[in-house]
Amino acid sequence: MEHSKIKIGIVDDDLLFVQLLKKYIESCDDYQVVLTSTGGYHFLSKQETVALDVLILDLRMANGDGMDVMSALLQRKTETKIVVLSSFYRRSFMGQMLKMGAHAFLSKEIELEELLKVISTVYYTGHYFSDDQLDIMRTQLSNKLPEFHALSRNELTEREIDVLRLVCQQLSTKEIADSLFISPKTVETHKTNLMIKTGVKNMAGLVIYAVQNKVIDANEIVLFDK
Repeated sequence: MEHSKIKIGIVDDDLLFVQLLKKYIESCDDYQVVLTSTGGYHFLSKQETVALDVLILDLRMANGDGMDVMSALLQRKTETKIVVLSSFYRRSFMGQMLKMGAHAFLSKEIELEELLKVISTVYYTGHYFSDDQLDIMRTQLSNKLPEFHALSRNELTEREIDVLRLVCQQLSTKEIADSLFISPKTVETHKTNLMIKTGVKNMAGLVIYAVQNKVIDANEIVLFDK
């Protein structure tokens, strides 16, 4: 059986950067670049015609910037994971990136090999946070997320909390299913219910919810091993 590759899109207004990154990514067996664009609006006009697993997205572009793209993808409710890769990287933007739907936020100074590892982490676990990003998120993120109350009618079930803890440990759906002796389909149902009950839009939001509401201690979150 042919190995299934992670399907990647690249959106950056530096054409040379796009070409070189595409060439490097496709030199590795586990990845395939299926869409490239030098502008956000052009990408959005093509996005719904191509199945993307992970999108590598620049922030500052003349023809539709990264924020425009993320806003549109939020409205389209796409399952594509977004890795924001920008020379305009600031830790202070981390909270805003998460709220806009980013699954990872990186500086363009990152090593190419490290970038591929981050892409895989995002694809398989749903998000990537570095140590310093977790630190800044504790002080940045809005307090408007729903509070976790034991008597709330939206109370999380014991099994939902189990799933939430394992999500925070960056386990894949299959690994969570194996750990809890349930089916992957049941895990996905629990994840959907968790997002409905907590009011978040993605797995990264669930991790932040878990930390804010003391479902899990921030120190228990498993980070990508550099």
